[in-house]
Amino acid sequence: MQHSGFRTKAVCMLQLALCMTAVSSVSATVLLPADFTTVVNDAGTIVHGRVVDVRSLLAGSSRAIESHVTVAVIESLKGAAGSFVTFRVPNGQVGRYRRILVGAPEFAPGDEIVVFLRGRAPAMPALYGLSQGLYRVSRTEGGAATVTPAARTADGTGAERIVRGDPARRPLPIRDFVRQVTAVLERGR
Repeated sequence: MQHSGFRTKAVCMLQLALCMTAVSSVSATVLLPADFTTVVNDAGTIVHGRVVDVRSLLAGSSRAIESHVTVAVIESLKGAAGSFVTFRVPNGQVGRYRRILVGAPEFAPGDEIVVFLRGRAPAMPALYGLSQGLYRVSRTEGGAATVTPAARTADGTGAERIVRGDPARRPLPIRDFVRQVTAVLERGR
C-alpha cells in the first residue's frame, strides 16, 4: 500500500512540474493608447462608411483566423479610398473554430463606422491599434448621425481624474467629428 501512495505522489509531482513549465512560456501583448492627433496622422486611410460584408478565413502560414471587413465608403477623409475599402481584424469563426482576441472589435453588415486604417500595399490594411481606429456611428430617431469620442487618455504629466458622464464624451454630430479630423490633418501639413 505504501508503494502505491508513493507512486501517486510522484505522478502528482510530475504533473505539477509539467504545468509549471507550461506556465513559464505564457506571454502577453500590451497596447498603449495613442492620442487622437497621433491616430489621425499615423493612419494611411480614414473613411466613413457602412459595413457590407464580413468574411472569416484562415490566413498566413500560421493559419490564424482573421476577418476581412468590406466597407462601402460614404466619405473618404484621408488616403486614396475608392468606393469600397477592405481591412482585416484578428478574430472570426471558420467552421467550428473561433478566434476571439480581447480588444479586437467585431463587425456585422449594416454597421456604420469611421475607421482609421494602417498598412501599405500589398498587405491588407488593419485598424489602427485594434479598437482605437474604430468609431461607431449612431443614428438618432430623426436620422442625425453622431459619433461618441474615445475615452480620454492620460498625458502622463500627473494624476488625472476620469469622470463618468464626462461632457467631452457626449455624442458628437458626424460633421463636427469630420471637422476635428480635418483640423488635425491641416495642422500636420
